[in-house]
Amino acid sequence: MKRYRLDPQAPHEMTAAELKALDAAPIDYSDIPPLGDDFFAKASADWPPAKHQLTIRLDADVLDWLKANGRGYQTRINHILRAAMDSTRATR
Repeated sequence: MKRYRLDPQAPHEMTAAELKALDAAPIDYSDIPPLGDDFFAKASADWPPAKHQLTIRLDADVLDWLKANGRGYQTRINHILRAAMDSTRATR
């Protein structure tokens, strides 16, 4: 068996034979429970919620901390605020 070391910067290119074998392999759904009418009655397509643009003032050290991990600091702010919102919602 050939083993591959995964490198996210250079993903493995599958050969035509590997793609054909992958397409021919059956998918095992036995570990997925069936979804009944109850599930679909409660399901909604309201995710992700709409985003609104706004201006917020943060302390310089807080902003530096958020930006220290690179791009996506606004998304991190959203995740932090959502976690705070969910934790207070759960304790009420």
